[in-house]
Amino acid sequence: MLTWIVGALHLVSAFSLVGLVLLHSGKGGGVSDMFGGSVGATAAGSTVAEQNLSRITVVVAVTFGFTTLILGLLLA
Repeated sequence: MLTWIVGALHLVSAFSLVGLVLLHSGKGGGVSDMFGGSVGATAAGSTVAEQNLSRITVVVAVTFGFTTLILGLLLA
């Protein structure tokens, strides 16, 4: 039962991490330009929205890492 719960959390965090990374603005802007992300591009990512996006991405990445370790231990 625990394996299924951790597996589901791992799957959700994996897809969320892909989406969040795609929303970040890179050198060329990326997918975030489609949603108005280029408005604060002159500030080089110092906007509140960009900072919050970075924080959320870090939390999801840490969650993904922990669920990877937990699944490795449970399935070993």
